[in-house]
Amino acid sequence: MILFPAIDLKEGRCVRLVRGDMAQATVFNDDPAAQAAAFERQGFAWLHVVDLDGAFAGKPMNATAIDAILKATKNPIQLGGGVRDMATVEAWLSRGVRRVIIGTAAVKNPAFVREAARAFPGRVAVGVDARDGFVAVEGWAAASTLHAHDLAKRFEDAGVAAVIFTDIDRDGVLAGVNWDATIALGDAVSIPVIASGGLASLDDIRKLASPECARLEGAISGRALYDGRIDPAEALAILARTEKAA
Repeated sequence: MILFPAIDLKEGRCVRLVRGDMAQATVFNDDPAAQAAAFERQGFAWLHVVDLDGAFAGKPMNATAIDAILKATKNPIQLGGGVRDMATVEAWLSRGVRRVIIGTAAVKNPAFVREAARAFPGRVAVGVDARDGFVAVEGWAAASTLHAHDLAKRFEDAGVAAVIFTDIDRDGVLAGVNWDATIALGDAVSIPVIASGGLASLDDIRKLASPECARLEGAISGRALYDGRIDPAEALAILARTEKAA
């Protein structure tokens, strides 16, 4: 079970948004590379990075910050935001990103996801970002009529490494993970599912460590780590005990 600390990039800085609203950005660190190194020292084994500007622009916008992060940590990085074509996938993977996350393009161009997953086995994830069960795209600025389950099932046989499921209304507001929806998605597809949005306390970590969540690959934590609501050592110890018990 993996706890992914999150670094969301806006104009080269490490921020957290409220429900994806770029106008409600709190800057937590002006040096994302230093933040990445700090997460590694705290014992985290992975890093989740989102190019927020790229998600809106449809192309990478924080390459300098991401390159610095790659140099600052040995931890594998999963990266999303603005990954809309094969050239971008190839560029990020060649620069050292472990796996890329495809979100908007998974809705608009599913053939691209399949092509990328075939070309780079185990290195392509799909971002399923939902509001009231329906997928949002373009940095969550636009709604679709596609249900989250239908999007995930679309790639059952595509060879994608993971589905990252975000409940947008929970994201950045410390309301707790939408466990019902996340577990339901995990039960509906064979692809490993990662919970995202709303992780708020050690109670959420304990839930993640429960047998009910055994199908999940892990969860992403952002604001709760930055605010000190979750102690990294204690959270990782809870998950480690679960691994030993299994």
